[in-house]
Parts: sequence; C-alpha cells; structure tokens
Amino acid sequence: MSISRSEPRALHIAAALDERRLRVLVETQFDFVWRSLRALGVPAADADDAAQRVFIITAQKLDAITDGSERAFLFATSRGVAANARRAQGRRREVGEDAVLARVTDDAHDPEQALADKQAKQLLEQVLESMPDDLRNVFVLHELEGLTTTTISAVLEIPSGTVASRLRRARAEFKLCVARLKLDTE
Repeated sequence: MSISRSEPRALHIAAALDERRLRVLVETQFDFVWRSLRALGVPAADADDAAQRVFIITAQKLDAITDGSERAFLFATSRGVAANARRAQGRRREVGEDAVLARVTDDAHDPEQALADKQAKQLLEQVLESMPDDLRNVFVLHELEGLTTTTISAVLEIPSGTVASRLRRARAEFKLCVARLKLDTE
C-alpha cells in the first residue's frame, strides 16, 4: 500500500481543524464546565484542574463528539470528573484552600454582605451535596445554568418528561433541605 502525496496534507488539515474545534470549545465552554464542576461538588481549589481534565478527555474523544452535542458531552464528562474528584477529596488528609481562604479578609466588600454571601454559598453547597446526583444534575442545569428542559433532555440524554419530573422533585428537595438547614442554624 502506498501513501499518496495528498494523504499527509489531509491528515495535517484534519488535525488543524480538530485543534481549532477544541480551542473554540475551551474558549466558549470553559466557564460552563467550571461552574458545572463546582455545582457538582468539586472544591474551588480543584476546579481548574478538574476542568483541564474534562478538556483533555474531550481532546482525546473529539472525533466521537457530533456537532451540536458538545455541551452534552462536556457536562457528562464533568459529571464523571466531579465524581472522581469527590472520591479523591475524601481520601486527602490536607486542608483545602477553601478553609484557608475563608480566614482571609476581603476589604472590597461590606463585611455584612460578605458574610451573607458566604453563608448563602455554603448553604447552596450543602443543599447540592445532599441531593441525589440525578436530581442535582437537572437542578444545576436548569436553575443555575438556565438551560431549558428540552436542552437538559438532550444534554443528559433522558426524556423531557423525566427532566420535568426530576426538576419538580429537585425543587421540592431543595426547599425541604434549605428549611432543615435554617432550622438547624437557629
């Protein structure tokens, strides 16, 4: 079998197109991936590394990702990376940077507002951590990312009715958990 002169050029063009597609994905979807990872329980100190893992996996499987389903692939990959990160976090003995950063004062904000923001963020993280993954995924995509149920259906590859049902259950779970946590703090 002989290789024609045009084959190396075609391979080079295909590689350049893949590189460009990956670059565009990183530029346009990095924030979405980072927020998704945080909402799925990855600590802030580990979110950048986890996002990088998501895009490394994406680069390795770029050929298999069909046009238009990139966001679904990125979220599904983020779920897996987040699950691995949560397991790894449980095995660590070191103190996370979140605890260190919490002790650092921020002169840019009113202290009362900063405290309220911190408490709200902690409450949200506690509530999201307590939710089952299937409910949390739908809740994060709809309430935090603003995706429609139709889009979530495509991203998670589940029927729209299932998305709607999980969203109703997730909202109810969210309200119950917030009420429970507020009672515990009073």
